[in-house]
Amino acid sequence: MMKEKSMRWRSQVWREFRRNKPALISLYVISIAIILAVLAPVLANERPLYIKIFGQHFYPAFTFSKTYFVKTPEGLQQLNLNAVDWKLLPKEKVIWAPIPYSPGKGDYNNANFISPFAPQKFMDRGNLVEMPNRFRHWLGTGSRGNDLLAGLIHGARISLTIGIISMSIAGLIGIVIGLFAGFLGDDKVSTTRVRMIMTLIGIFFAWFYAFQLRGESLHDGLKGSSGGFLWQFLISLLLFILIILLFSFLGKWMGKFPGLKRKITVPVDSLLSRFTEVVVSLPILLLIITIAAFSKPSLTSVMIIIGLTNWTGIARLTRAEMLRVREMEYIQAARALGFSSWRIMFRHALPNALAPALIAISVGVANAILIESSLSFIGVGVPSTVETWGSLISSGRENFSAWWMVTFPGLCILVTVLSLNLIGEGLRDALDPKLRK
Repeated sequence: MMKEKSMRWRSQVWREFRRNKPALISLYVISIAIILAVLAPVLANERPLYIKIFGQHFYPAFTFSKTYFVKTPEGLQQLNLNAVDWKLLPKEKVIWAPIPYSPGKGDYNNANFISPFAPQKFMDRGNLVEMPNRFRHWLGTGSRGNDLLAGLIHGARISLTIGIISMSIAGLIGIVIGLFAGFLGDDKVSTTRVRMIMTLIGIFFAWFYAFQLRGESLHDGLKGSSGGFLWQFLISLLLFILIILLFSFLGKWMGKFPGLKRKITVPVDSLLSRFTEVVVSLPILLLIITIAAFSKPSLTSVMIIIGLTNWTGIARLTRAEMLRVREMEYIQAARALGFSSWRIMFRHALPNALAPALIAISVGVANAILIESSLSFIGVGVPSTVETWGSLISSGRENFSAWWMVTFPGLCILVTVLSLNLIGEGLRDALDPKLRK
């Protein structure tokens, strides 16, 4: 019965969502962008998808190997996959990618910003000839002759990956904080006064030992690889939690002594709400730029930084919805049946309070893409060897007449962000019964 009701609800939400034509078209646009991002190595690659050399069959675009050993009439020859010019290589058969260029790779015969409509050159047997349509740069080139269309396709992969993963981190943090703040409120958690005091003292010591004393290790990890920083941060976080738990258990044990058993109510909602307000008051973009400037450029660090600084809106929406849900009759019935607070929170209350958070996450992906584009534009965040929409726009500053370097990446950002915002509004209308009526 419950399964049938759930399926009927999902069918109704989808039906309502389809009635919103802009949101439905936006969903198709984002779906196409995701497909392009997933298939980027196949769609835009300077390596052939298939090539036949001296009767031997190879698939360079699908291999992680750096070299091939080819049997030739002169003997066994080593072929460096990263250095060879595949277009000039003698071959019997070849299947090229739709865009036979990799992102960031220079075509020096068409360097210095060649317009999509300008004549383009191609090296054929040592002679510069007019570019064949099969190898033409359809959206023009950058300063090093890098193909703009290849950069846009691979840039979609980078932008969507950063947006989705960073907002997954932000969503997890925001939902957990909003869940505890809204469900527990200021009157649902009580403990002894001595345990409360010891826990607060534990927070001070936990911060000192987990982050203050380990500041040099965290700083070295931030300058090193992304994996190194993540590992050091997880160690500090684990140490932080363990020290707080140690002081909490110590306070619980001390609370058994006479005179220390007095109970007090813990204002969970107020504490978490004030913490959220502190984070909201920070200049988030400046904070992200500062951290990204001091850390080693990497996709992982950008995703973590954006995720750790963009959860406040999700937390507020989840808290507001949880304040409504916790007063519903089925929650009161679950309490009357003796279910634990943990079971009621995660199994009954949370699934019915996720709709606003999911809408905020879909809109937040667009915001994360804008932040990543801003970081790439000013040259911090992702490595300089990785082409993103923001870095492509930034390279257009080298030549103000190269309108295509700004127009096409800008349109990609505009369409993607607008589509994600329209999807969020469509989800809001489909999930809100008042707006649906």
